[in-house]
Amino acid sequence: MTDTVANGLDMQAAVIATDQLTRVFGELVAVDHLNLVVPRGLIFGLLGPNGAGKSTTIKMLTTLLPPTSGHARVAGFDVERQASQVRRRIGYVPQLLSADGNLTGAENLSLSARLYRVPATDRDRRIHDALAFMELSDARDHLVRTYSGGMIRRLEIAQAMLHEPEMLFLDEPTIGLDPVARRAVWDRLVELKRRAATTILLTTHDMEEADTLCDRLAIMHQGAVALAGAPADLKARLGAQATLEDVFIETVGGSIEEGGTYRDVRRTRSTARRLG
Repeated sequence: MTDTVANGLDMQAAVIATDQLTRVFGELVAVDHLNLVVPRGLIFGLLGPNGAGKSTTIKMLTTLLPPTSGHARVAGFDVERQASQVRRRIGYVPQLLSADGNLTGAENLSLSARLYRVPATDRDRRIHDALAFMELSDARDHLVRTYSGGMIRRLEIAQAMLHEPEMLFLDEPTIGLDPVARRAVWDRLVELKRRAATTILLTTHDMEEADTLCDRLAIMHQGAVALAGAPADLKARLGAQATLEDVFIETVGGSIEEGGTYRDVRRTRSTARRLG
């Protein structure tokens, strides 16, 4: 594997490793011979303009979409040949709304616990701990449709973490959130990495988010990794005053652009999904 993401990294310590991973839809090459290495214990970001292949990559890594060619291993298991083993070891929070607005926060977590086959003797404790960790204990018995956007996102992360996965995938985790809600989600993710030693891979259009959260990141362009490294190192390539947005524009030749009630979150994420 010769991709820039792999340079200098211990492949044996990687929780994600892809080799020429490719996904084609008709004549469209969405992901093009992608080589990607994600070390354990980091927050790793995927940046890129709409259509760069970020969401398609996550769908392949989470076994939701089979590769056209190439290979990928997550938590030591092949995403095609050992898909069930991969699923047991990952959590996934998609762009689309995954919490049920007609259930309470605790009821959503209870449903997730059963779906993830959390032992019945351990469910109440894990639900209690997840609500406390995400600072949602006071809202546990409120219908999710009354939650703010930030509360919904924290609940969805709690749902994905109930079975204590090694790897957490987040597709645009703060899309549509106001700055206060966005910061609250960031704080929880940093604490989750620290306390649970969970590796996190997230896609984002938010340069501040990538710069603040990510230990390493990869900028995708036309289905492949164009540049990768620690945010500080990538900025240093362009000079002392360079921003991550400067790095992005230099790499792909453009910029990317990017809250509310349950209904607002559903509408915003649906729009984001249609845009790729």
